[in-house]
Amino acid sequence: MKPTNNHINYVEFKAHDLEAIKTFYSKAFGWKFTDYGETYIAFEASGLEGGFEKTDALISRGALVVLYHDNLEVAKETILNSGGKLSVDTFSFPGGSRFQFLDPSGNELAVWCLAE
Repeated sequence: MKPTNNHINYVEFKAHDLEAIKTFYSKAFGWKFTDYGETYIAFEASGLEGGFEKTDALISRGALVVLYHDNLEVAKETILNSGGKLSVDTFSFPGGSRFQFLDPSGNELAVWCLAE
């Protein structure tokens, strides 16, 4: 199914040990995982797709809600004009690109699009 603009499409968590996370969520909930290098795993079969990013930092905001939009520049301009602040500028990853922003209360979210 093609993602829909402005809908929550993905949720991303931080993790200190990706193997332990995979073991826990597969045993506890039956989630399936795909490895993307040594620092990222994606999950499915959970009701909403998502991933875990490896970090050594203290995890204070564990989840990153990711929205989809087919035009990152339009989405970014709309967010900035609405009072949002860019926290991570646009970058590419296998399969697409994304940026991260802060809402007026400081919540961090991301917007991604498919690779062209």
